Amino acid sequence: MRLVVVSAGLSVPSSTRLLGDRLAAVAAPAATAPDPAPADVRVIELRDLAVEIAHTFTNGFPGRALADAFDAVAEADGLIVVTPVFSASYSGLFKSFFDALSVTDEEALAGKPVLIAATGGTARHSLVLDHALRPLFAHLKAVVVPTGVYAASEDWGAEGLDGRVTRAAGELAALMAGLSTARPLPKRDSFEEVTPFEERLAALRPTG
Repeated sequence: MRLVVVSAGLSVPSSTRLLGDRLAAVAAPAATAPDPAPADVRVIELRDLAVEIAHTFTNGFPGRALADAFDAVAEADGLIVVTPVFSASYSGLFKSFFDALSVTDEEALAGKPVLIAATGGTARHSLVLDHALRPLFAHLKAVVVPTGVYAASEDWGAEGLDGRVTRAAGELAALMAGLSTARPLPKRDSFEEVTPFEERLAALRPTG
């Protein structure tokens, strides 16, 4: 089971990265329960990929590190995506990463469970989850968990944040576990295997 955290935080340390880590710490073990071994977690820091993201738009090809990040996202069983809020929306770096990903593989997020989260200086920007992030990932065909997590400066250390983290991470883990145990419907090799209706009807008629 693979869980990938995509963090668009710019500072070190970053509250955006901290929120992603807290969400992953709850989701990773929950996704594999009752197995005590948690899911494998990888964190992708977008600030380290900024130059390669920009070059992708000019030359059409991702660099080695960015291509590796794209592969990790595409192969993940679940994603946690976290962005700081800039101008009441996601950051340009965050959007550029997923734009470049969709250009490279437009189906990379199709059907993939995604937990959306954001950080900001004031609670007034909490609507970014539903007005910006949720539509973006719905457009990318991802399955967005019902609960998003927004953390304003005053939320750190408050009771409410832990509750939202637990609920959202649990929803993501449930989706990850459900998809990993799902089995595809059996496929028929050809239409000839289907018994025609006339033959089935004839078999029901009395003989003699």
